[in-house]
Amino acid sequence: MQAAPERQAIISGIGQSAVGRRLGRGGLDLTLEAVFAALNDAGLDRTDIDGVASWPGFKAEMPAFSPVSIGELKEALDLQLNWYSAGGEATQMSALINACMAVASGQARHVLCFRTVTESTALAEGIRSSNVGTGGARISGFGEFQIPFQAASPANWIGMVASRYFHEFGVRREQLAAVAINARRNAALNPKAVYKEPLTLDQYMNSRMISSPLCLFDCDVPIDGSTVIIVSHRDTGVDMRSVPINVESIAGPLNGRDTWDQMADLTRFCAEAAGKRLWSRTDYKPADVDVVELYDGFSFLSLLWLEGLGFCGRGEAAAFVEGGQRIALEGELPLNTHGGQLSGGRLHGMGHVYEAVVQLRGEGGARQVAGQPKLAVASNGGGPLAAAVLLSRE
Repeated sequence: MQAAPERQAIISGIGQSAVGRRLGRGGLDLTLEAVFAALNDAGLDRTDIDGVASWPGFKAEMPAFSPVSIGELKEALDLQLNWYSAGGEATQMSALINACMAVASGQARHVLCFRTVTESTALAEGIRSSNVGTGGARISGFGEFQIPFQAASPANWIGMVASRYFHEFGVRREQLAAVAINARRNAALNPKAVYKEPLTLDQYMNSRMISSPLCLFDCDVPIDGSTVIIVSHRDTGVDMRSVPINVESIAGPLNGRDTWDQMADLTRFCAEAAGKRLWSRTDYKPADVDVVELYDGFSFLSLLWLEGLGFCGRGEAAAFVEGGQRIALEGELPLNTHGGQLSGGRLHGMGHVYEAVVQLRGEGGARQVAGQPKLAVASNGGGPLAAAVLLSRE
């Protein structure tokens, strides 16, 4: 197999700001904290950065969902950029994919990828952090077939798919509960996690229903925080302060209908297409993976990712996670070791990439997977948007 171009890229540095509920800090403030942490981690100076990538770019209509533009960060740091990229139509991992392509093609040597949210503070102030339509205005494009039927939330869209999946494969809520309970158990070991109190099966089963079959604990947690990943060309790795992590394969296809509710098969999302493409770009197989950080905007999405990435067969994910032993820190496939977005907090997928690097470096502390993991998968997205990356320490 011809080497995929992304193998010219390494993750040289990672950084994260304070993460929490209602921090009351501005987006740029949080971003700069994460940037300087990442630069220090890599042993780089801000003058070394010649590329910046972000998703989805600044959104004036959703100021807490994406409060910082590339231009604003460039001015704050006085960066001299050879390349930059930001776009809102692709998966959350598009910044990382674009950064890998930039260093592989020689457009940049060190690309700073950032994702910042201030959703918790915005909600506390009575500001809608994101929405599909406002003010009773006529809806067109995305949302025109959801809003009139009061389906304004992803919980509604994913709940519908989960309902069909439960029906088709005979899934029980007790099985899905394992994802949320496992996340909470891992979050208790993560100093930055938002929710650390133990979660029992009884608490899960008796919690408030949000959009059947998804209950309160199946939904991720809006927070404030910023995550930065620095992608560098692999020939710079010898100069890095921290252990560089290799990008073995990365993929973010956009196949099928660009919709959440008009798919040919309502029991699967684009995770399957991302999985097929990810494995087509490497000689590694799912059985080689030591740890997985799978997108859990809703717990059900983790089931689809387990199947889409080939860790179990179609319709088998609920049985795979049942009881939680297989996906525990000490299990055969540790899942969302930081608590994921369900208990750690919603950093829109970049937190999963950050945690994969932490685990591969052996820096997870109390939540570190034993035996020094060598291969990790991180994924982002749900519905028609999905991407995954295979990271290696070898």
